[in-house]
Parts: sequence; C-alpha cells; structure tokens
Amino acid sequence: MLTPEETAPGAVALPFEPFPFLSHPHLQTIAAAELSFSLAPPSDLETVTLPDGDRLAIEVSTPPAWRPGGGPAVGTGAPADPTVVLIHGLCGSSRSPYIVRIARKLYRRGLRAVRVNLRGCGAGRGLAREPYHSGRSDDARAVLEHLRRGCPHSPTTLAGFSLGGNIALKLAGEMGEAAGALMDRVIAVCPPADLLASCLRLADGANRLYDQFFVWLLRRDLARRQRKFPDERRFRLPPRLSLMEFDDVYTAPRCGFQSGLDYYRKSSALPLLAGIRVPCRILYSTDDPIVDNRVLERAALAPTVQCFRTSGGGHLGFLGRPGAAGGIRWMDELVLEWCS
Repeated sequence: MLTPEETAPGAVALPFEPFPFLSHPHLQTIAAAELSFSLAPPSDLETVTLPDGDRLAIEVSTPPAWRPGGGPAVGTGAPADPTVVLIHGLCGSSRSPYIVRIARKLYRRGLRAVRVNLRGCGAGRGLAREPYHSGRSDDARAVLEHLRRGCPHSPTTLAGFSLGGNIALKLAGEMGEAAGALMDRVIAVCPPADLLASCLRLADGANRLYDQFFVWLLRRDLARRQRKFPDERRFRLPPRLSLMEFDDVYTAPRCGFQSGLDYYRKSSALPLLAGIRVPCRILYSTDDPIVDNRVLERAALAPTVQCFRTSGGGHLGFLGRPGAAGGIRWMDELVLEWCS
C-alpha cells in the first residue's frame, strides 16, 4: 500500500523514489515510454458506433474466470467482476506501452481491461472521419454505454492517461450525479486539465522537443486521414508549427471551434472538477515537462475528488527504485491499487 507523506492544499504528497540515475523529468518521461516490452493480453476487438456515424475500436480483455454477474438474468447470483476502461493520450492508441502494460496486469488480476482507441487511432484507423481531440468526452460516454448494455452489473472504473485523463475528468464533471449510472470511479494520470496552460508549458525551453514531436505525429495522422477520405477538407499547414498553432490552424476549425483558445476553453476539464460526483483520483508529478499541473493546486474540487502529487516522475514516467514501495513501475502499481 502506498501511503501519503503529508497533506498539502489541494493535493496529497505521495512518496516516490526514482530509479537510480533517472531522477530528471526528461529521463523519466522518455525512458518509461521506450523501455516497455509487455505483450498485450488476449483480447476481442469490438467497434462502438457514435451518433455521427464514426466508429471507435476497443480491445476487450476478459479473464477466463471473469464473472458478468447479474443474478438470474444471466443464470448466476454471483456479483459481477470489475471492468477498467483505459483511455490513451495524445498520438497514442490501445497499443501505447503504458496502456498495454496496465491492461495485462489488470487481466492477470482477474479484472476485465478495455483499451479504447480514440477516433482514428490504433485498430480504429480508417473507421472515423472526424479527428479525436481533448474535448470528445461524448466518445468515452458512448464506450461506457456500449459496455453497460453488454454487462450492466460490472463495477466500472474509467481511467485516462494524459489527454485521456482530461477526457475522463471532463465526462465525469459534465455528467454530475448521472455519472454513477456508467462509472463507479474515475482515475486520471497526468491530465492536461487546463489545455492552454499545458500548451504554454510545452512551448518552454527544452519542452519544445515534445511539442514538435507531437506536431509531427499529428501531421502524419492528418495525412493518413486524407488518404482514407479523399474528400476530406484540405488545410494548408505552414512548414513549421507549434502545437498551439496546429490547434489554431487545424483542430479548431476542423472540429467546430472558433479558435484554438476557444477549443482549449471548451475542452478543458478544470472548470468541471467541482461537479464530479463519483469517487475520483488524480495523479500528477510537479516536474511534468508536458502538462502544467500547478493548475490543480488552485482548482475548486468536489469532495469526491482527491489529487495526489509526487515531486518527480516526469510525464507518465514514475520509474521507481527497485525494492521501494511500488517497485520499478510505480505508476502501474498505484493505478492497480486504485482500480482494486
């Protein structure tokens, strides 16, 4: 069990001991992403049709002994086993290393793990004309409704990472009391709850390397979408763009926002955290080079929302010291603990 060291305004500080020689946030961020070789658990590919006709692909990993529960309607009075729905970050997919690792660990512990591909990502490439973005919380809702129809009695955790964390928090805040019908708890790890603040952080110093990497991946995704849908509206993109400029030139007009700033304002989960009514836990590091988490220290939080911070770990890194509480994959163990 990972226990808090101290209580601070708006957040609880958790003890985290970084892996030797990997205390720098950039090393944590890059090493955690690159040094991961987990095989995905056995899964069934399902598609979820959205109201606009686009489809999402989800990978559902159901352990052999997993019980759907539900009483006489399904022939058993046993309670249902839990489900954890995992949403990836920007330019990720169900194949992102952290998603695969955590899904495999959940599967081994007897929990059903559902890996969501946002629009056009992973196994869902070519199934969606519309691009995904940080504010598409309705897509996550459609996935939860799909799973509820198939197995209405399974206690469900919605867990989002980075951009996926913003989507999860936004959905829970928008739904308020009604969220309990679809999810029993929500978890967000390193969420860019204030999108503008995080884009400004990406534009600072060495963090611009991540900024340019994301833009390169987003350009590649756009090119693929245009090849799949030749009648896709064409956008003339300058040869050099920051993420903020990409959102202003492409994401905002393509997705119906007035500007990049309008997109950030309407898609950020931060103003909605006070409206969350299901149990919610947020994990972040104060040295995250990609997401500005300082906004969470000043946020108005519902009583159901708990923030947990570490002084190191980078962005989705949290590579811990062997033998310390949580082990090398410290983030994974904490998420598994919260899901259980």
